[in-house]
Amino acid sequence: MVKKIKLRTLLIGGCITLFFLVLLFRIFLIQVVNGASWQEDVDGLIRKNQVLPAVRGAIIDRNGNVLAEDAPAYTVVINPKMIQEYKLENEMVGRLHELLGMSEDKLRENMRSKYEGAYRAYRELRPEGYKIEPELAKKIDAFDDEMKEKYKVTDAVFTVKETKRFYPENTMASHVIGYVNKDGKAVQGLEAYYDKQLTGVDGQLLYQRDRKGVSLPGSEEIYKPAKNGKNLKLTIDDTIQYYIEDAMKKAVQKYNPVSMTVIAADPKTMDILGMASMPNFDPNTYNKAEASSFVNHAVQSIYEPGSTFKIVTLAGAVEEKMFNPNAFFESKTTYIGGYPISDNGHSYGSITYLTGVKKSSNIAFVNLGYRMLGGEKLRYYIDKFGFGTKTGIDLPAEVPSPIRELKYASEIATAAYGHGLVQVTPIQQITAISAIANGGKLMEPHLVKEIIDPDTGETQTIKPKEIRQVISAESAKEVGGYLEQVVADQEIGTGRYAYIDGYRVAGKTGTARKVVNGEYAKNKDIVSFIGYAPVNDPKIALLVVIDEPRVANAGGGSVAGPVFKDIMSQSLQYLGVPKTGETADKGKKSAPVSKTTSAPNLTGKSKKDAQNALLERGTAYVTIGKGSKIVSTYPAANSPMMPGQRMYLITEDSATMNIPDLKGLSLRDSLELLNLLKVGVKIEGEGYVYSQKVQKEGDKRVVYLQLQPAKETVTGVVPGSSEEDAEASANTGDETDGTEQKDGTTEEEQVSTDETAEEPSLP
Repeated sequence: MVKKIKLRTLLIGGCITLFFLVLLFRIFLIQVVNGASWQEDVDGLIRKNQVLPAVRGAIIDRNGNVLAEDAPAYTVVINPKMIQEYKLENEMVGRLHELLGMSEDKLRENMRSKYEGAYRAYRELRPEGYKIEPELAKKIDAFDDEMKEKYKVTDAVFTVKETKRFYPENTMASHVIGYVNKDGKAVQGLEAYYDKQLTGVDGQLLYQRDRKGVSLPGSEEIYKPAKNGKNLKLTIDDTIQYYIEDAMKKAVQKYNPVSMTVIAADPKTMDILGMASMPNFDPNTYNKAEASSFVNHAVQSIYEPGSTFKIVTLAGAVEEKMFNPNAFFESKTTYIGGYPISDNGHSYGSITYLTGVKKSSNIAFVNLGYRMLGGEKLRYYIDKFGFGTKTGIDLPAEVPSPIRELKYASEIATAAYGHGLVQVTPIQQITAISAIANGGKLMEPHLVKEIIDPDTGETQTIKPKEIRQVISAESAKEVGGYLEQVVADQEIGTGRYAYIDGYRVAGKTGTARKVVNGEYAKNKDIVSFIGYAPVNDPKIALLVVIDEPRVANAGGGSVAGPVFKDIMSQSLQYLGVPKTGETADKGKKSAPVSKTTSAPNLTGKSKKDAQNALLERGTAYVTIGKGSKIVSTYPAANSPMMPGQRMYLITEDSATMNIPDLKGLSLRDSLELLNLLKVGVKIEGEGYVYSQKVQKEGDKRVVYLQLQPAKETVTGVVPGSSEEDAEASANTGDETDGTEQKDGTTEEEQVSTDETAEEPSLP
């Protein structure tokens, strides 16, 4: 008996010992061998890693008007498990089809979606329900509330808040801006080119939580703030952009061309003031646009320029002292390398070279480029003006338009007047004419003026970049004088349709046959006009290109010239550029006329209506706030406004609105505006604002303004820095066209029928 008890004791003791050994071994495995793995699992259960999304940088025009920004969006989500459990499929299909426009078959497929044999609990309705507008999201949420009340179900359908890119000006400057698709990928334009700068870095919040997700008291938190993307301030002026696109719409309606391109630039800095191609698209609804709408012809299309290219030949001849405006030549058909070249089938007889420039004589430019400059020198100036290489503009997909070696006599001769092997892009053309306008400097075109860090206020300014001196300042001025006569001569100047009474305009027309299947096609022309104004102090260089206008006898002067005139006259007036005071017929000085006007009453109007009203007046404006209606304005309604004075449209009562760019404003105007925005002001210096900085002091924002005396009137700023400024303002008048155009005129610069039939095929 005792022996059995001992055996039983030993057995039980052994089992207990074995149990403890196994337990110890198990603990060893868990704590030592697999400790790190288990710790990760525990951390995953009690730790919450929350992503703090960064905001993509905004894109604004040079006056602070928003062209692109992040906006709230919502994604529609359904719960197929709940829908099937409560038998809600039919009712939900009907209502969601009505609200989202998604097909009923596709909705049913989503509502029956399974994973590993079981209905899902979460299913996004893409693409129709992906990143929808807030207004539509409210309707979805109302439907969800209805389902809750009717069937006592929770979140059978609901919305998840996200963000998407919003373009408040719709189609305006769409090729320049590009777009961000619904998946957050930047496509085309500045959105793609500056994607790295615009894209911020998401932040992170790591904390410990309980099973309900509530943060544990005393738990350690790791917080890494989001770094928002940088804002881009463009060289684009949305008022000039409006003038461009408005004129283009009229031309498209009238001529129904294949495409159209317009570029406006400040020739001294190559700030692009406006750039547009048609057809265009709305970045908000990019998925509805046709493929052809996405081509930015300004930097992607290559074409034979025709006579606008003659500026290169003329500039080279002037620089080499080979151009004598009073020398005579014979305008008649000539043969070069066995190919006939004429002045569009005309023979003007013995005329001067200046008359040849005015009439855009091909023979004149064949003599200048082929016989005087020669192939080597002509190619030298073609290259020096930047043709054949990229301009370096800050846009993706720019093409270089390579120009092959000019070997044969016929190739040199036709290149002298912009045909044959000469192919260009619009951006190369505007860069070249700007070099004539600014004193012979080839500048790099750019679209971004400043890159601003919204978190720190740090600003990177993009300075104008000179590439090289192409011709001397004296030669550039001389060439400009000849180009001015192309426009000013109302009898024989091919650019007479671009004449603007009161402004000195230099320009050149262009008409070139298109090449189709290796041959020049009849009745398929690209017409263009290029120029700048005022000649004595150029503010804008402008190019208009129209591809295949549907009109008889289409020419660069008669078709593109009036579009140029429309845009240029409005833009010069908008910029407050004073007229010369000379009339078209008598050349007499007119007395200065004060054009002080009263500010319109825009309070209560919708933002778009108010902006359009100011555009019609030619008044610059800056919109402040994100409201849809105008709350107040500065200057106030019926207050006096001087020419060139900017109007501020305030759309919110909130004191959290962005502070606009006040540079160039007088102290009085700055104080009035900041008072409307309910912010504090601290001032250093006297005169006009040249820098500003916003800081928070307690709960109040304070704007620090640094002032300095104005040395000259700043474009778009209230004049008054000196007596000269006031006088310049007083001389600014409304643009009136005192020129009566002649009907039935035909551009006298097209390639002759014989020439186009026998022109060597393009490469």
